[in-house]
Amino acid sequence: MENRHPSTYALVSFFEYDHLPEGKIRDTSAKVGRLMENILHQFKEDSPELTAGLRKLLEAKDCFVRVAVQEERNKNNG
Repeated sequence: MENRHPSTYALVSFFEYDHLPEGKIRDTSAKVGRLMENILHQFKEDSPELTAGLRKLLEAKDCFVRVAVQEERNKNNG
């Protein structure tokens, strides 16, 4: 993450997943986190479009994690 723009660096921290418990929620977050890492390796230069794309990927990750949370709740309740 060296030599990245502060806005890129700030978004990357929200893709961390090691703190999550083992299971579907962590697996879902990890998959999106790895995609983010691949994108950063592909695009070496930061730009407003990269920041926007990372922000949208973060929004998508949040949606996918919410689906995983709901499925875990449903599994435990029924």
